[in-house]
Amino acid sequence: MKSILLTFAAFFLVALTLSSSAYAQAEGESATDNKAMLAIGAALAIGLSALGAGYGIAHAGAAAMAAIAEKPESATWGLIIVALAEGVALYGLIIAFLLVTKI
Repeated sequence: MKSILLTFAAFFLVALTLSSSAYAQAEGESATDNKAMLAIGAALAIGLSALGAGYGIAHAGAAAMAAIAEKPESATWGLIIVALAEGVALYGLIIAFLLVTKI
């Protein structure tokens, strides 16, 4: 699992490093640069929040199912915690929509 996370971290580090070269262009092209950076930011917002939500749902969901198997009355709390992890992806989607509307 750690190797997968390190691979994703390395990929996004390389992507951010390559995207920073957009600022090295001429001064007259700043509107294009701004649009490109907004698009990259929107993609990173939804992508990283979806990865984080998936990781949270996987671990919280497994723990919730184990708790429900032992104590069925804990089902409500398990669903609430899984829903909170899903909220992370929704926040990323909202941020992505806000960034895309600026383009």
